[in-house]
Amino acid sequence: MIILGIDPGFATIGWGVIKSEKGNASVIDYGVITTPKEEKLPQRLAMLEVGIKKLIQKFQPDEIALEELFFNTNITTGINVAQARGVILLTCVKECGKLFEYTPLQIKQALTGYGRAEKKQIQAMVKTFLRLEKVPKPDDAADALAVALTHNQTRRFKMPFGIK
Repeated sequence: MIILGIDPGFATIGWGVIKSEKGNASVIDYGVITTPKEEKLPQRLAMLEVGIKKLIQKFQPDEIALEELFFNTNITTGINVAQARGVILLTCVKECGKLFEYTPLQIKQALTGYGRAEKKQIQAMVKTFLRLEKVPKPDDAADALAVALTHNQTRRFKMPFGIK
């Protein structure tokens, strides 16, 4: 099974693709999709759609896992991320059909057993679970791999969000 994990954003979207065989996961690839800040919102959202479509076409994931939106203080940033996340959700459902969502708390619990784990702890577990020499960079890509790993570990208990 191929799982695409996505860490949503507006300027930067992290993505990670893993292969799961009998519950064991290995990395296929990871990276980020970026949008230039000098572009206007509609153009940046269109770029995100194209980027997500290209990932799905290239890796042909069986399922896609997405981190749910979380932001603390900057409402403007939160609104832009929410709009980007809407584009990501729609594109994933239309292109793959099997979309699953996880909260930051669920991701932390799945990888460390502790819902208040620090980012460095999550990154260390991504490195360990995927048997990597170093923590994936940039952080957004490592976060996306964490989402994919969470799905790999919990997917048999989840129902998909979306239709095909």
